[in-house]
Amino acid sequence: MIYKILTFYFALLLIQINAQTDFVTVFEKSGFVASASYEETMQYFQMLDENSEYADLFDFGISPQFREMKCLLVSKENRSIIEFNLSLRNKPTAKPLVLIINGIHSGEIEGKDASMLLLREILITKEKEYLLDSLNLLVIPIFNVDGHERKSKYNRINQNGPEEMGWRTTALNFNLNRDWMKADATEMQAMLSLVSTWLPDFIIDTHTTNGADYQYEVTYQVEKYQNINQETAEFLKSNFIPYLITNVEKKGFPIFDYVALKHWDKGLDSGLIDWVTPPRLSTGYFALHNRPALLVETHMLKPYKNRVFSTKAVLETTLDFVFINSTNLLILNENADLKTIQNYTDNSKYLPLKFKTTDKFDEVDFKGFEYFKEFSNISGTEKIVYTNKPKNLKLNFYRYHQVIDSVKVPKFYVIPVEYFELIKRMQLHGIETSVLENDTTIKVKRYKFDNVKFADRPYESRFIPSFDIEEYYETVKLPKGTFIIPTNQITLKLIVHLLEPKSDDSFIKWGFMNSIFEQKEYFESYVMEKIAEEMLRNDSKLKEEFETKLKTDESFSKNPYQRLNFFYKKSPYWDKNLNKYPIMIIE
Repeated sequence: MIYKILTFYFALLLIQINAQTDFVTVFEKSGFVASASYEETMQYFQMLDENSEYADLFDFGISPQFREMKCLLVSKENRSIIEFNLSLRNKPTAKPLVLIINGIHSGEIEGKDASMLLLREILITKEKEYLLDSLNLLVIPIFNVDGHERKSKYNRINQNGPEEMGWRTTALNFNLNRDWMKADATEMQAMLSLVSTWLPDFIIDTHTTNGADYQYEVTYQVEKYQNINQETAEFLKSNFIPYLITNVEKKGFPIFDYVALKHWDKGLDSGLIDWVTPPRLSTGYFALHNRPALLVETHMLKPYKNRVFSTKAVLETTLDFVFINSTNLLILNENADLKTIQNYTDNSKYLPLKFKTTDKFDEVDFKGFEYFKEFSNISGTEKIVYTNKPKNLKLNFYRYHQVIDSVKVPKFYVIPVEYFELIKRMQLHGIETSVLENDTTIKVKRYKFDNVKFADRPYESRFIPSFDIEEYYETVKLPKGTFIIPTNQITLKLIVHLLEPKSDDSFIKWGFMNSIFEQKEYFESYVMEKIAEEMLRNDSKLKEEFETKLKTDESFSKNPYQRLNFFYKKSPYWDKNLNKYPIMIIE
């Protein structure tokens, strides 16, 4: 009997040893200096699927270079049951869903290797399987799959390993972490469909930082200012951040806020700044979804091994936090959705759109390195030289912000039928839309633009306009089929940021409607001369205005075209839609 028990025990032990051998990663086999290729990564995740009843690997998109974009669902629940009950997931009886996004910048890839190690402990060796009792998990091994395979030792000049790393942008040169709102990239469109379908409760986005040199292995950022539900912000500040710092440091990795220098060329002594993240970036985007999101930024100069294991420490600490606070997190998110509608539609509060860091600061302890400045014969200016001698610094930390622009949320936005491409983008975000079933005459608020200028160079493939905004009201006839966007839905903040011209991440600011700024009809001078003469004869006020302008504006008086254009703009032939915002508002 004892022999049979021992035989059974050793058989189980052998199975576990073989499983662990099979699941040794490329990162580990290389002595912690290399990262797996796309093919090796997908093979590993496929093995997780095949060797665990709790893992389900599925495709959620195809990249421009025809690589499959894959996501691993990790859950003790059947996938079909989860999908069927998604609408009920925000109830306290459900489990929160955590989404881990790796490789949005594929040169910054330690999150992928850290996830592989962590998933092995959840699914294969089982020491962290307990997490699945109180949460479900979605893991994207590589978001930017094409950029991942543009491998080189020289892709990240500031970064210490891995031996080969991917590229920051996609095959079409899109920076995916600037694309969350406009969704130009095929990869981002697939991601938004995934997000709006699964509605994750907590999101983790893994990166490697650039910037100053300091002792911290890893830094973090969560949205905790006026761009996110205030109860969520307080929950993160009071509960999550202390838990994260304490437990990551217990694992041996010093951690600090993800910060920038107040003046990059002056070094750490100029102070540190935090910011309200715009929604074109991941954490700012999920703040508009009323969901907490964690940005993980390991330090670029630390050895790759340290960066992977510090990322793993952050991932497992965060999952432990969600495990402990699963019910509270679900209630928090549900309340945030309800309060968003209540605050901005029922109670007519103004929604903040833009923020400014103030001059107020706190003095903080910071683990830096000694550094000095000296003149550079190469750059011809003073340069900063970091040493490897640790030094604890007292620094000013600028982390207070004020709202500098906001908007009162209307009941509806109205989008003409010809702008159906915008509707497609909005639906990717999970925004509900409808159409008019009959012609309708109604008073609307409108915008028109003046002093329109364009950037000299493209940004993320688009020429960004700037303009002054004037609002006015008119009664219009909306034809059947016109798109109507109600704001009393949980995507309210997304709707406003996409459709209000004051928002820096609106469709109009991202150049989706640049054609409205183009004049398409012009006058011949000999024709305009006759019309102008007639207008002067018939309108004494116009004549007085013209003569005054001639006397007070020398450049105008010396420019024949501008003199004629003065009359063209006031004639019935002028394009009344030029510089007019096509999207309307019902208050």
